[in-house]
Amino acid sequence: MNIASAVVYAVPGRTGAVREQLRALPGVEIHAETADGRFVVTVEDAPEAAAADTIVALHRLEGVLSAAMVYQYCDEAARSGQAGP
Repeated sequence: MNIASAVVYAVPGRTGAVREQLRALPGVEIHAETADGRFVVTVEDAPEAAAADTIVALHRLEGVLSAAMVYQYCDEAARSGQAGP
C-alpha cells in the first residue's frame, strides 16, 4: 500500500478545470477545496498507476500552479500481500 497527501494550487479562475482533471486521475480523492483554489487530495496506488507517478502528474495538469506532497506512507508488507507484525 502506498498513500500520499498533497496540496494542489490552481490558477485563479481555473479551479473547475483542475477539479475535473483531479477527479480523472487514478487513485486521487479530493478531500477539501478552498475559495482561493487550493485542493487537499490523497493519492493511492491504483491498478493503472502507481501513487508516485500520479503525484508527478499533478504538476503537469493544465491550470496547476503548484503541487506539494505533504505526507507519504508505504507499507511494503501490504503491497506484497504479507501479513504485518
